[in-house]
Amino acid sequence: MIVDKMEQSLRPVETPMAPYPAKYMTMASGEKMVVHQVERESVPRLLEAVKPLMTVEKDFYDVVASRINSELVGWYRYRVKDEYCLVGTIDGVLVGLVNGRMLDDKTGMSYHTMALRRGLRIGAQLFAAKMEYHFDFLGQQEVWIVAESPIGFRRWMIEYELESRPEHWHELGGVPTYVLTRALWEKHKAAKCGGRRPVSEAMLETARQMILPSTYAQIPGYKREGA
Repeated sequence: MIVDKMEQSLRPVETPMAPYPAKYMTMASGEKMVVHQVERESVPRLLEAVKPLMTVEKDFYDVVASRINSELVGWYRYRVKDEYCLVGTIDGVLVGLVNGRMLDDKTGMSYHTMALRRGLRIGAQLFAAKMEYHFDFLGQQEVWIVAESPIGFRRWMIEYELESRPEHWHELGGVPTYVLTRALWEKHKAAKCGGRRPVSEAMLETARQMILPSTYAQIPGYKREGA
């Protein structure tokens, strides 16, 4: 695509970021979830997966889905600096996604975690994968985190024993900023972060299909369009 000078001036200079190596884990159901990084070109597919949840009020799905939609569009249109997205798939079907960005070489900015299927702790595993990316592959020292639901507060702030940093304001606003430090990550990593590498090419090829969920019936408050 030819980019004119005006458009080029609006695009942030991107920092080279180490890739996230795909992994897989066996869920409680016996199914295998593959976690892998997606490129900007995958955003339209992800938006299709997120859109049905933008009006679900239960567990603040409307807030999270709407904000993820905005963040992904911003990334797709080159309006967010150093953003990334990891997705989870089971048999090629999208079951969750997480996103964030590098604030600088030492600090990460966690955006959102969304499970498209409930009951398997998919969100918890994807959040851990996101933290793994920041600390173990990007080499950062801390990640700024906020929660927009009671579930998120319990899962992140309480379970990871995050440090309160009310003097710093996260880009998302909301509750005062909490921080996962490298020391806290090393303390909780073994219990929180699962998965095996490498992922076979056949398994990864299936994961890359990113099939849209056929139903969101497991998500409380979801009503099928037209129902």
